[in-house]
Amino acid sequence: MAGPTTPEPYRPASPLFLREPEIRKGVELLYFGYSHLTRAIDEGLAEQGLGRAHHRALYFIARQPGLTVSQLLGLLAITKQSLGRVLTDLTARGLVEMRPGDRDRRQRLLRLTPEGAALEARLFEGLRERLSSAYQSAGQGAVGGFWAVLEGLIPPEERQRLAALGK
Repeated sequence: MAGPTTPEPYRPASPLFLREPEIRKGVELLYFGYSHLTRAIDEGLAEQGLGRAHHRALYFIARQPGLTVSQLLGLLAITKQSLGRVLTDLTARGLVEMRPGDRDRRQRLLRLTPEGAALEARLFEGLRERLSSAYQSAGQGAVGGFWAVLEGLIPPEERQRLAALGK
């Protein structure tokens, strides 16, 4: 079996890297890269009758057990109605449990069940493999630059959410 192929090296960005061709190339690479990354989880989700919105909820609940519905709504930036459908599916399937808050009983705190944690771990493994391979291909020096570009796409006032996940 052949090992992973090394992608052809891209020509370096022009010193005038903010020109339209470089911006378009970045948009295209981001689009196609994300598309291929998420394909790593699509089959596992389809087997469960779930979609990517379900995966995003599972992922962030796994990252922050005890997350409130309101916090998850802010992280996902979707409508309450959409999140309601996703959480209804996940709780009905026994993947997520909801309980009232300790101090405020109106809050709903979210946790993965053991089954939900196992599914999230399997899905994450597919993402980990793809991203690890891409990082290895690009080299250690490129990873920090990649992170900096992606972080630059996030408005400064929203970056604290990202920092909170790194705990």
